[in-house]
Amino acid sequence: MAKPHVVVIPYPAQSHVIATMELSQRLVQHGIRVTFVNTDFNHKLVTSNSLDKESFGDLMQMVSIPDGLEPWEDRSDLCKLTLSIMQTMPHKLEELIEKINKEEGSKVSCVFADDCIGWAIKVAKKMGIRRAAFWPASVATLASMLSFQKLIDDGIINENGETYMIDYI
Repeated sequence: MAKPHVVVIPYPAQSHVIATMELSQRLVQHGIRVTFVNTDFNHKLVTSNSLDKESFGDLMQMVSIPDGLEPWEDRSDLCKLTLSIMQTMPHKLEELIEKINKEEGSKVSCVFADDCIGWAIKVAKKMGIRRAAFWPASVATLASMLSFQKLIDDGIINENGETYMIDYI
């Protein structure tokens, strides 16, 4: 039986990459084969830093796909970067998974995607691959985000996030 093979893909921001890299390292420690997908830009930064590749053997592979921006373009403009990613990376991820699946004994069994790039979950679903979203930030942030609609429904805040007048005791 072949080892499970997961594709892990973070949103291309430092804290997201670090958290998903740590997840990947834990998966490898449990004998799971990981293909870690970065943008071309971040891949150069990550692979230029010292990473103890020897301790992962052949279980961890670092690959990259383009984010759609030219090398000189400003990646600190998150709106521009996110739009470019959404237009470019889904197709490139699909191509990468197809390439991996053609290799002997290397079929992708699951895609772990940063929750900020839901398109990767859609790609996995389209390809019939199991998928999981990973939230790299604090649980308090996630709980807050998941509670916004209830706060609106309960009349605590409005759709703009403004609080209503509350009577204090």
